Amino acid sequence: MESIAKKASAEKAVRDIRRRTGRRFSAEEKIRIVIEGLRGEESITSLCHHEGIVANRCYRGSKEFLEAGKKRLLGDTPRAASSSEVPELRQENARLKELVAETVLENRLALSDLGPRRLSAAGHGSRGPPRGSRPLPEAPASQLPQPRERLIDSARASR
Repeated sequence: MESIAKKASAEKAVRDIRRRTGRRFSAEEKIRIVIEGLRGEESITSLCHHEGIVANRCYRGSKEFLEAGKKRLLGDTPRAASSSEVPELRQENARLKELVAETVLENRLALSDLGPRRLSAAGHGSRGPPRGSRPLPEAPASQLPQPRERLIDSARASR
């Protein structure tokens, strides 16, 4: 009798230590346990006892797992691109970059056709700057609109 009591107290001590330390499960382990529970080959209680967790935790985990699957099927959660989608996304990205480059080029060409215009910092235009303000310094040559041929050449060179 005494050895049975010692064994029971030892098992109780081990359970208490496990309960206090709170074993951490990886995502793969959690999925494995939930799927084993959903299969129904073994009762949830015996499965949880075998894994050393409380049955309530197992039920909560399966509920979270099913809710996440439901959200994913409804399209509520974003997902990473699959390997077959990556080339398509890269092609679309390249096409969009080309469109942006063409738009920038067209804007620069339109600005160069208008010729250089000088506005004050406050945007007063033809009224001129307010009294007491200093004149703006001349813009460096690198900031002036480029001639049309130079822009076209630089666009062709970048392709």
